[in-house]
Parts: sequence; C-alpha cells; structure tokens
Amino acid sequence: MNTNRPPKNTISTKITLKERFDALRNLPAFFKLVWQTNRWMTVVSALLRIVRSAMPLGLLYVGKLIIDKVVTISHAPVKDLEPLWQLVAIEFALAIFTDALSRAITLMDSLLGDLFSNYTSVKIMAHAATLDLDQFEDSVFYDKLERARQQTIGRTILLSQVMSQVQDLITMGFLAVGLMAFNPWLIVLLLIAIIPAFLGESYFNDKSYALTRGQTPERRELDYIRYLGASDETAKEVKIFDLSGFIIDRFKVLSNKFYADNKRLAVKRSLWGTFFAMLGSIGYYAAYVVIIVRTVNGSVTIGELAFLAGSFRQLRTLLEGILTRFTAVSQGAIYLRDFFEFFEIVPKIKLAANALPFPKVIKEGFTFEDVGFRYLNSERWANRHLSFTLYPGEKLALVGENGAGKTTLVKLLSRLYDPTEGRILLDGVDLREYDLASLRMNVGIIFQDYLRYQMSFAQNIAVGKISEQDNRPLIENSAKQSLADVLAAKLPGAYDQQLGKRFADGVELSGGEWQKVALARAYMRDAQLLILDEPTSALDARAEYNVFERFAELTKGRSAVLISHRFSTVRMADRILVLEKGELIEIGSHEELLLKGGRYAELFDLQAMGYR
Repeated sequence: MNTNRPPKNTISTKITLKERFDALRNLPAFFKLVWQTNRWMTVVSALLRIVRSAMPLGLLYVGKLIIDKVVTISHAPVKDLEPLWQLVAIEFALAIFTDALSRAITLMDSLLGDLFSNYTSVKIMAHAATLDLDQFEDSVFYDKLERARQQTIGRTILLSQVMSQVQDLITMGFLAVGLMAFNPWLIVLLLIAIIPAFLGESYFNDKSYALTRGQTPERRELDYIRYLGASDETAKEVKIFDLSGFIIDRFKVLSNKFYADNKRLAVKRSLWGTFFAMLGSIGYYAAYVVIIVRTVNGSVTIGELAFLAGSFRQLRTLLEGILTRFTAVSQGAIYLRDFFEFFEIVPKIKLAANALPFPKVIKEGFTFEDVGFRYLNSERWANRHLSFTLYPGEKLALVGENGAGKTTLVKLLSRLYDPTEGRILLDGVDLREYDLASLRMNVGIIFQDYLRYQMSFAQNIAVGKISEQDNRPLIENSAKQSLADVLAAKLPGAYDQQLGKRFADGVELSGGEWQKVALARAYMRDAQLLILDEPTSALDARAEYNVFERFAELTKGRSAVLISHRFSTVRMADRILVLEKGELIEIGSHEELLLKGGRYAELFDLQAMGYR
C-alpha cells in the first residue's frame, strides 16, 4: 500500500441510450433466476401488482362521482344522502383494499428478495468452486467476483423496480385513456415537462455507475484496510509494530477520496434535479389552468375537474417515476452484466470426456516430462524444464530457497494447476485424462497456509474428507496419527470444542497445536499420495521429527512429497529434489547429494553451521 499517492480512479466512458436498451436484454435471464428461486411467489407478486395497478383509476373515478353527487344534492330540494354514503363506503373499501395490496406486494418483494439473494449467493459459491486456483490469484478476476457478490443484494431492488415499472405502465394506460378523451394536448404537455428530468437522471446515473465501477479495486483495498485495523487475526502485529496510525492514514486517504468524488456528483445531481423538478411543476400547473378554464366555461363538471386534475397529477408522478426508474432499471441491467460475466468465466482445467478412474494401485508413478508453469499475466516461469519420476511408495523431499517453485510443483502434481508446457503422466497416462474428483480424492495435501476454521475440533479435522464428518472413529484415528489426540484430551469439550475466538466458548490454539490439527486432515483420506508443504514450521525440532517419523511409518506403501527447510527432516526421504529458480538442479538421496558437493551440500552446511 502506498500512502503517498491517491488511488487511481479509472472511470469508464459515458453509457449511451443504445447501451441502456441493450442492457435490458439481461432482464430475461434475470427473471429466469427469479423464477427458479420461487415460482409461486413470483406468480403471486405479479398478480397482486396487476390488481393494484387498477386501484388509482377506481379511486379517482369514485371520487368524481362523490363530488358530482355532492353538487347535485346541494342543489336538490329533497336531499337523499343514501347514494352518497354508498359511494363513500365504496371509496373507503377501495382505499383499504389498495393499502392491503401495497403491503402484500411489499411483503412478497421482501421475501422473494431474500430468497433470491440466498439463491444467487449459493450459485456464486458453486461456480467459484469450479474455477481454477490461478484464476483466484488474478486481480481482474477478483474485481469481477466482488461485483458479482454485490449483485446478490443489489439485484433484489432491481426485481422490485421492474415489477413496479410494469405496474405503473398499466396504471398509466388506465389514466391516459380518460385524459386523452378530454384533451390529447395535455399528454404532449406532460411529456415536455417530464423528459428533461428523465435525461438529467439518466446522465447522473451514468456518472454514478462509472464512478462506482471505477472504484472497485480501491473499494476492495478499503475493505481490506478495515479488516486489518479491527481483526483478531491482525491485532498482535498491529500493536507490536504500531501500525494503527499507518492503517488509519491509508483509510482516510481512500475514504476521503471516495467521499469527495461522491459529494461532487451528489451536489451537481441535487442542483440540476431542483431545476428539472421546477420544469415539471410548470407543466403540471399549465395543464391545471387549462382544466380550470374548461370547468369555469361549463365544459366539464366539478367532479370531472377533480378527476382530470387528479389523473394529470398522478400521470405526471407515474411518468416521472417510470422515466426515472427506467434509468435505474437500465442501470441495474448494466450491473447485471457484471453478474452474468462472472458466470461466463470458465475453468481452464478441463474434464476429459471419457475420464479414467484413478488407479487402485499406482504402478509406475508420476512422471514429469519437461514441465513448465507460468502464472497468469506473468513473464516469469514459476517452474521450467522439470523432468523426474515420483515412484510408487517413494518419499520425495523438495528443497530450495523461498520462491524456488516448490509449492507450485506440488500444486501441479495435485492438478490444482495444469502445466503451461510439457505434461505429467500417471502410470504412463497424461494426468489430464483422469477423473479430477477421483484424482483429488487420492491426494492428501496440507499446505503451509492451511486454514484455521472457526469450527469444532472434529470439524477442523473432518474438512480433510467432509463426506465423513459424522464418522467420529475416523476423525479420532486421524487425530491419533497426527498426534493431535493428546491435544483433544486436554480441551474442555474434547472433539466438540469450538476452536478460535470468533464465536462464544472458543479456545485459541498455539501455532504448533493448529498444525497438528491440520495434519490430521491429511490422514482423513486413504490417499495413495500424501503431500506435506511446510506443515510443521510452527513445531519445534523434536516435535517435527516425531511427526515425520510417524508420517514415514504411516505412509509405508504410499507415495509422499515433503517440503521442509529442516534438513534433519529432509534426510528421512528416499530422494531429495533440489530446485533453484523453478528448475531442477539436483536429485538424489541425502548421502548422494552430500558426496556430489553441489547446491544441496552447500545449503546443508549453511544450516549445520547454525547448530555448531
């Protein structure tokens, strides 16, 4: 993070009216999702709105009848009030019914919106699970993911807006018929008064969309800074390094920049909105004067005056709302493009058409043939020209300085990545020809950056094979194999003890204790290949030696890959593969590599000097 530079704000170009109408093509797919969320709620909501759209005309017409009846009765020698009270009762019933319909529509929109938000959130998580690991390591992808997440909440508003738009259009159809029968020029006057406000709203919504979209990367940084400044996971480093001032300053730079941009746009929008509202009022009162003059001349009755004035006023409000809402709807439809673009992202790791099951017993092993891998948008090769074989039942250790490509290699081995060049064979068959789920199930892997789940002790182990989360004997046996069973016995809740401090009654573990829990995940699977990527870095030398001694014992007959910076552990492997700048420079047993006097021997001697 650079506190000396303001965040770059990449605002997109203005959205044209054609682009707005083109964006409406996203609505059918949107409503398909709504329909899939809950069919009967969608139907009921639509029917309620159709009925509600006829209510304004009904109320205005009954109001006209009441006024005309009052005028008639006031001039009649005999005053029969019964018809008048009947009309009042009808209007009262319509008002109650209208209010009930509005509340029912609000309720349905709220319930359907919540269900839609949940449904689309599940779809996002399900689709994200199908994507490749290196896609998650791309900032452009993360921006799309963040915008898609935002749509799961924001698009529930779009649902209500589109349905309201249809409802208001139907209502306008009813009201416009009566107004046009009286004087078609009033409709023209209405349009002239409203169109400037529509164009103004459209312009400022474009600016708002461009501003919001352009701020997406910095918004993610702002969220991250907020997390850094107030999190149990970051608190100790923030305190010990006195980072609060640095974090707060960066937060202020970003938040003040966002506030200034938003304020500038909001002030302009408010000023122009006031001007356009004044134009609308001029149009309304010009039409009102025309209706009054016709009434004074006796062309219409007092009741018709009230009906026409009310119709014009409601038409103006409805038309203004429809035009303004069109901008919001088209804006929402443009945001939908962000939502659907996320689902258009496809994994590069393809599943073979007639995928082979993972071998029940590995016979020849894993063979790397001139394998190279380069991360997305990177010019540097993480691995290059890797050629070696991991034999069945062999324990292979990977050695190299940080950034040498050790973790990338094991990710290729477990097919979290596919090689950029070359190929990896399993028993002579390209790894890409095997069923991916079967492959992953036969590979047990614990990375150095394993997750510390804020769940129970048993669940933290069960994530290694979540389908067996209710298999307590398997969980306990896995804990025993990783030496985590002793830890469980000390906890108040044993295997049901909540871990982490995020939730009530949680217990925080030390780094070494967490690593034993994470190691147990690898033993949950009856995997033919076990990979441990620096999983014991938080353990002391004796504890690590005990873990790997147990590991060697439990993996007899199975292949294993170990990554560790401690040579006392590495020397337990059958062979050691030395990496430098992503390339294989040495391979052999501990004794062979020491006799060779190469890079391994140099690193071994450097570490040995530290113990003398």
